Amino acid sequence: MTRVSEKIIGVIVTHKRRELLARSLDVITHQSRPLDHLVVVDNAHEDDVRELVESAELPTTYLGSHHNLGGAGGFALGILYALSLGADWVFLADDDGRPEGPDVLATLYACALKHDLDEVSPVVCDIDDPDRLAFPLRRGVEWRRLRSELIDPRNPDDDLLEGIASLFNGALFKASTIDAVGVPDLRLFVRGDEVEVHRRLQRSGLKFGTCLTAAYVHPNGADEFKPILGGRMHTQYPDDPTKRYFTYRNRGYLMSQPGMRKLLPQEWIRFGWFFLVTTHNPKGLAEWLRLRRLGRREHFRR
Repeated sequence: MTRVSEKIIGVIVTHKRRELLARSLDVITHQSRPLDHLVVVDNAHEDDVRELVESAELPTTYLGSHHNLGGAGGFALGILYALSLGADWVFLADDDGRPEGPDVLATLYACALKHDLDEVSPVVCDIDDPDRLAFPLRRGVEWRRLRSELIDPRNPDDDLLEGIASLFNGALFKASTIDAVGVPDLRLFVRGDEVEVHRRLQRSGLKFGTCLTAAYVHPNGADEFKPILGGRMHTQYPDDPTKRYFTYRNRGYLMSQPGMRKLLPQEWIRFGWFFLVTTHNPKGLAEWLRLRRLGRREHFRR
């Protein structure tokens, strides 16, 4: 397929997951609309990862970091480097997921041009069950768990879900969009960095959305979302204490930001109900309160 004049540069952030990265690279480097360049940020600075990246079948740059920048800092570094190379569009991917097939980038790009989008993302699906969403998606008070549920039955030919996007799993950003919304905040490290960029994107007035005809497969993350009130609402509770620390601390910061404060009453109801009624875990509520307070006060120590 002949390359178009616009330059699309891919950015992947990885950390000690060489085998998963290899599977991701195998699909990303064989897109029917090929990337013009690929930047891989390695937060573990491993020689075997560098060798893997440099053996890819397209122009690549390996950025090994001796300091773990996290997902947020890794994407910030990679995005800025891509812009410095003259990217017109930046394609963001992580190391444990991959495009569903060889035409995902071409489909996303065509969708962006068709709808005049400033950012477009694929549907993020369960890598083991591609019709199931990797992360549940709430529309109003209803939760969507299947890819097929995203299609509007009144308009089955519509290929765009506007105003909603997963930003680090196959997202395609126009360079001017990055100029307007900025790069991820290094302080967040992991967890919530994508939500924070999505917040900025919503407030920017730019047009973005999810292309329903393109998919990115990713390990299922739905187990963290615990149902409450008979499944009408969900609360996020990572079982891993490290993930819980960054999730709740960063949520404390996010919920204090413009555009997010309106969700605070719902936040208190959901987490209060989960810890006190559903799980009878007042210590868990105390931990949640302590961590969200750290984030609200912008105490971002790791």
